[in-house]
Amino acid sequence: MHVLFSSSTRSARTFKPKKHIPEGTHQYDLMKHAEATLGSGNLRQAVVLPEGEDLNEWIAVNTVDFFNQINMLYGTITEFCMPETCPVMSAGPKYEYHWADGTTVKKPIKCSAPKYIDYLMTWVQDQLDDEMLFPSKIGVPFPKNFLSVAKIILKRLFRVYAHIYHQHFKEVINLQEEAHLNTSFKHFVFFVQEFQLIDRRELAPLQELIDRLTNK
Repeated sequence: MHVLFSSSTRSARTFKPKKHIPEGTHQYDLMKHAEATLGSGNLRQAVVLPEGEDLNEWIAVNTVDFFNQINMLYGTITEFCMPETCPVMSAGPKYEYHWADGTTVKKPIKCSAPKYIDYLMTWVQDQLDDEMLFPSKIGVPFPKNFLSVAKIILKRLFRVYAHIYHQHFKEVINLQEEAHLNTSFKHFVFFVQEFQLIDRRELAPLQELIDRLTNK
């Protein structure tokens, strides 16, 4: 869903290849519905499950969308996020993330932010491309563990937002991308709140911003 971004901005750059939802599928129709609702400007309403639709499918479509949004946002600041400038993956002085995916990297490893985000986005991409996890064909059911995997994906994508806000917001402002970042993050927050997809403690690095954006 590209409606949050102007094609004239640096947002056209992506960190990883954009994930496309196949045209002609029901998920594509759902994506178009979400785009139309987002176009109204009411982000709180845009995240609500459309009447009669499957929750897993709605979460899948939006998870792909958030991956693409974060992909574009991080793509605008990659030249500023380097091992020399960001030797650890952090979100301010209190929060540091070590990478583990439970399969290829079982013991959490400390690495630079660009390396961590490369691991993270590659891992997310692999999940989204797995037809067993994210089926795109009509009639193919979602697996029983879909929701738990989606929660992990969204929890990890949040960390990229948190790193950008804490470590690169100055560059975001200089690039005049702050409106895109804020709108994308607000949409993300409304979505994960609507379906209780991320524990509040995981959101702690940006809790003040979340409260401000959601007028709590």
